[in-house]
Amino acid sequence: MSFEIIPAVDMRNGKCVQLVQGVPGSELVSLDDPVAVAKDWVSQGARTLHLIDLDGAIEGKRHNAPIIERIVKECKPMGVVIQVGGGIRSFEDAAGLLELGVDRVILSTAAIKNPDLVKQLAGSFGSERVNVALDSRNGKISIEGWKKQSEHTAVEMGSRFEELGAGSLLFTNIDTEGLMKGVNTKPTEELVRSVNIPVIASGGVTGLSDLIAIKRTGASAVVVGSALYTGKFTLAEAINIINEDIN
Repeated sequence: MSFEIIPAVDMRNGKCVQLVQGVPGSELVSLDDPVAVAKDWVSQGARTLHLIDLDGAIEGKRHNAPIIERIVKECKPMGVVIQVGGGIRSFEDAAGLLELGVDRVILSTAAIKNPDLVKQLAGSFGSERVNVALDSRNGKISIEGWKKQSEHTAVEMGSRFEELGAGSLLFTNIDTEGLMKGVNTKPTEELVRSVNIPVIASGGVTGLSDLIAIKRTGASAVVVGSALYTGKFTLAEAINIINEDIN
């Protein structure tokens, strides 16, 4: 499978936003119509959309669920894969999204607190539809909208979730997330080497060279947010640079 550039559509209070370090009130970008934003990314060549309900992640309440439903209904016919995270706290939450037509749910806090949830969902819907987010700060996984720190490392939990049936992992390096200062590829490379399932990377992408660096870690894809929204490069430029890199 070729390396993929996945644009982020992060939602808070009904708007498409980009936060610095996930902190509410730090918006770099705030756009009124997330549905239009999602459709625009697809029209520009996105093959996958990364939808995050930040209200759900931070507060545990999925206020943006109606917007996600609209994006699924309007973008799925365009042939795009949709992955959704933020505030998925139970089997019922995840099942509802998958039955709605979401291709892949992203579990974070719920998976760390109840690892068997991953096994249950994989058994019911298939491993390929279950992704576990490993958000790392200073080498340890953060949960509950990055407000609390666990004692687990990404490598430790990545292997555990692979055994439980997760079909892929989303690794976010919080230490670089939203700072627009470039990527640190070492933690991503360590995780990629420790598991046999795809790893999607996130955090710190600022320029086109960062995309190449992440591709060369062996990650299957990279989620890009602020760099696209602030015009550091276009989605077409990102796709082209990846296609040109044959190493």
